[in-house]
Amino acid sequence: MNHATTHDIPAHVATPDAGAHASGQQHPIGVYLKVWGYLFVLSAMSYMVDYFQVHGIMRWVLIITFMLLKAGLIVAIFMHMAWERLALVYAILVPPLCLATLVGLMLIESDYTLWTRIVFLDWGG
Repeated sequence: MNHATTHDIPAHVATPDAGAHASGQQHPIGVYLKVWGYLFVLSAMSYMVDYFQVHGIMRWVLIITFMLLKAGLIVAIFMHMAWERLALVYAILVPPLCLATLVGLMLIESDYTLWTRIVFLDWGG
């Protein structure tokens, strides 16, 4: 009975995890520190919107913009989406974008429906 030892098996077959770790990519810590800095600055700018008492539509545009920028940085760097295959990025990002588009269309349609009810059903009083 012939038993193979680890000396008889090539290194890449004997330890499959070693090859995976060797081919994995390491990102410099500076990238993460820079993103932390950007997140801090964006959070400070979001806080400044309240501090300077910005009101109305400009307030919401700024808050949503800062929120989306922070979420984009987190997804791209800390969730490693910036280094993923394009097909995976599309599989994760396209469905929410489609949903957002449909919600926007529903919002437009709801305004039109309200307008027609006010005009044709005399809801305006």
